[in-house]
Amino acid sequence: MFRLSNRLPTALAGLRHASSASAGEGQRTALYDFHVQRGGKIVNFGGYALPVQYSDQSIIASHLHTRQVGSIFDVSHMLQTRVFGKDAAACLESVCTADILSTPDGSGTLTVFTNETGGILDDLIVNKVSEKELYVVSNAAMKQQDMGIMSAAVESFKSQGKDVTIEFLTPSDQSLVAVQGPQVATELSKLLPKEVALDKVYFMTSFVTSLAGIPNVRITRCGYTGEDGVEISVESSQAQNLTEALLQSGVLKLAGLGARDSLRLEAGLCLYGSDIDSKTTPVEAALAWLVSKRRRTTRDFPGAEVILGQLKDGVSRRRVGLQMLGAKPPPARSGVAIFSQGQQVGQVTSGCPSPSAGRNIAMGYVPENLKAPGTKVELKVRDKFYEAEVAKMPFVKANYYNKPKK
Repeated sequence: MFRLSNRLPTALAGLRHASSASAGEGQRTALYDFHVQRGGKIVNFGGYALPVQYSDQSIIASHLHTRQVGSIFDVSHMLQTRVFGKDAAACLESVCTADILSTPDGSGTLTVFTNETGGILDDLIVNKVSEKELYVVSNAAMKQQDMGIMSAAVESFKSQGKDVTIEFLTPSDQSLVAVQGPQVATELSKLLPKEVALDKVYFMTSFVTSLAGIPNVRITRCGYTGEDGVEISVESSQAQNLTEALLQSGVLKLAGLGARDSLRLEAGLCLYGSDIDSKTTPVEAALAWLVSKRRRTTRDFPGAEVILGQLKDGVSRRRVGLQMLGAKPPPARSGVAIFSQGQQVGQVTSGCPSPSAGRNIAMGYVPENLKAPGTKVELKVRDKFYEAEVAKMPFVKANYYNKPKK
């Protein structure tokens, strides 16, 4: 029988544990004290003191509760940004690959910042609030870089007489709470005004409402787990009140970084700095769909010639999913070498035991001729070789609440 490990997933394995009294181990979010009171095991993640798990559940139990019921994650370390002005969309398009101009109001899109060689500088979600306002969420680890990228774009546009301004929201002012799982919509509906029809709010759409009596809350139907769910932007002074309201029925539970990482890996979602970076292009990362059709025609984003050339001529390597074969193999974590016919051909970028699938899974990069699902490879874990095969991603079925096709 497959035995699951309670070790931390790939991206979290090397984190230092912070004592509940130590402020030097990372910047605290508005929910820090609440996490500690609830038995959160605090670690330093990208400079922030966040719970990796809670005392009432193992990482595996928390992972499965998210898949089967629903969980609440503090993701206030993420960078939240607002861009204003009639040229806001065009400004942000100058540094990413999305077609923001054509995105309907109230909808969002996943995109990437790219450099002049086509490398990915970060992944982010851009929500088009209106023709004159954008709401952007990007990664905490790249916060300073992303602020620089967006600020430079704004200053460039302003120097040309364009109408655009930018506001960066700090965790002390604005928090972000992710609520993920199949029962989230039901629980959320109990706290929403009666006139809000959540069944008409589809994946990657966003709106502002009151929630649990708290005004001016932005709800975006998205997440990082592969499940239906939302991310809730709320004033930090109200973050604990909101979280307590979500927990009140006893259905949803608090979850930490450990479950979040294994959930996103099962969903085939990339972690910046591990699975994608500045030397990886969207085409190599199997994210070519992030380069929108109109932008392929306009060819006016950083690295366009490199990326469009790869779309036409192909690439030498590709990100793929991997599943380990045989009896009780150890998990293949980040840095494990991938072999084919006795030669190293690639490297694992993320890997962990999959609580949902009951097997060890990973993702990594292999030569283009080895990318087909079912292709056999070997993974070298602690000087021993273990059989594996290329697998389709996601490893578990995605349950996003998509708008029905007509």
